[in-house]
Amino acid sequence: MNTITSKRWLIPDPLPSEVDEALVDYPPTIRQILYNRGCQTAEEAEAYLAGKVEEGDPFQLTDMEAAVERILRALDADESIAIYGDYDVDGVTATTLLVEVLREMGGQAEAYIPNRFDEGYGLNNEALDELKARGFGLVITVDCGIRSPREAEHAREIGLDIIITDHHHPHDEIPAATAVICQRKPGEAYPEVNLAGVGLAYKVAQGLLARRPLTDRSAADWLDLVALGTVADLVPLTGENRALVRGGLRLLRMGGRQGALSLALAAGLTVSKITASDIGFSLGPRLNAAGRLESALAAYDLLIARDVEVAGLLAQQLDDKNRKRQQMTVEMQTKAAELAAQEESDYLIFAVHPEFNSGVVGLAAARLVEQYYRPAVVGQIGEQFTRASCRSIPEFHITDALDECSDLMVRHGGHAMAAGFTISNENLPELQARLREIARRKLSEIELRPALRADVVIPLSELHPRLLSRLDQLQPTGLGNPDAVFVSRNVRVRYFKAVGEEGRHLRMVVTDGKIDFSAIAFRQGHWANQMPERVDLLYSFERHTYQGNEELQLNVRDIKPTEVTV
Repeated sequence: MNTITSKRWLIPDPLPSEVDEALVDYPPTIRQILYNRGCQTAEEAEAYLAGKVEEGDPFQLTDMEAAVERILRALDADESIAIYGDYDVDGVTATTLLVEVLREMGGQAEAYIPNRFDEGYGLNNEALDELKARGFGLVITVDCGIRSPREAEHAREIGLDIIITDHHHPHDEIPAATAVICQRKPGEAYPEVNLAGVGLAYKVAQGLLARRPLTDRSAADWLDLVALGTVADLVPLTGENRALVRGGLRLLRMGGRQGALSLALAAGLTVSKITASDIGFSLGPRLNAAGRLESALAAYDLLIARDVEVAGLLAQQLDDKNRKRQQMTVEMQTKAAELAAQEESDYLIFAVHPEFNSGVVGLAAARLVEQYYRPAVVGQIGEQFTRASCRSIPEFHITDALDECSDLMVRHGGHAMAAGFTISNENLPELQARLREIARRKLSEIELRPALRADVVIPLSELHPRLLSRLDQLQPTGLGNPDAVFVSRNVRVRYFKAVGEEGRHLRMVVTDGKIDFSAIAFRQGHWANQMPERVDLLYSFERHTYQGNEELQLNVRDIKPTEVTV
């Protein structure tokens, strides 16, 4: 299987004249960017730039009334409540949010986050038995449970009430629980289908506080957690999600949550300027590192910490774990690529090995997708079971593919682009064969070549600080609401050097003859061995701060020799 050598650049047509006239109050470049994001009138542009989205009523979610009523009964009876989360950032932030809200309301709430290595993802009967034995009467899941009908049945058999909140795609059978809150259930009318797990937890908090308000607190006080979990879980930053994250970023910049503040400082971030990208590339990976290498409880302990010294120590430990995780990911990616090369498959990468760390398999799979543009499955073979993570491409819905093989697996679930499963080792060869056949069936008639979308072709000399100030209004950016991306053609490369560990990245200085710009191209260090004098660049335009000094910089996504026709 060959590494990707060429990407398609998709550049939109110029906006229609009537839209150009409607958006005349904005500079031409911004008009095109607004049009590319669906804005065709001045009113739509104003609402988009202001992030004006009406939040959905939590009671539009089926079973929210039943969930709130049961939780309030638990509070009134001084009943112990377990918040059963997941070990990724979405699950940990959702767990922290509901624990804090319930404690503020006078409840006895504790977190239960399963161990990735001993228990795996989602509900398990042994954990439910333990919680029942410890005296808990109510379990509220966050970011898990929608595909656990057998476990929900077990909870009912042992006399444990369970409320499921989960944003993942349900399977055919909806668990029979006290309440099941999932905006993806058939027949749901909630307007924002892309809420993250922490977004649903926030909706539960809104419902609770609507029925029993606190004097000086509102659900919005926990939007910092919503921002962390939503961005880290790679759900679309559109609609209500974008508004929630925007509000959460304001809280993070104020530094009121000691754990998040300590983690940002450990990552070298300027707290007052934290962005969604900082969550995605700095804070999220450090929080995730806990659950990937040991126990996610360390991330939970950090987020709920109030003591400066405790938070500082935990943040440093997570920073150290993240460095270790990065090295493990590179090593596993290399080994997985070697295993995949031994197999005859043009449409799906399948690499499993006993020595793989199950906490890092998802990251290795993501890197393989980036390298080869094929769906990738990477897993750790245990004594009886294999636990694997899957990452995919837009042309292949990985969870639908797993659903076709559900008879083989112990459990599975996820999204279109990311999923996971647990399977008995004896069924592993059959699963591998079936998934490869499904991939062949779905992808054999498609040109598998990644596409990069740009907003506008622009000379380097038109990039200036005023444009950056306008681009700031697009925030928060991420999946579904990307950063503005530009193309500049026939750019001369004045300087270049491979940088970073093993020369994986590329530092450049480029010019159009009128102005010079520094540029960084992550994971493109190979160009140092073949750099043409003139290139076309596809990039985002950003501020870069180093040792207190700020400069304008190009973050290069792709490079093509100028003579190549795009």
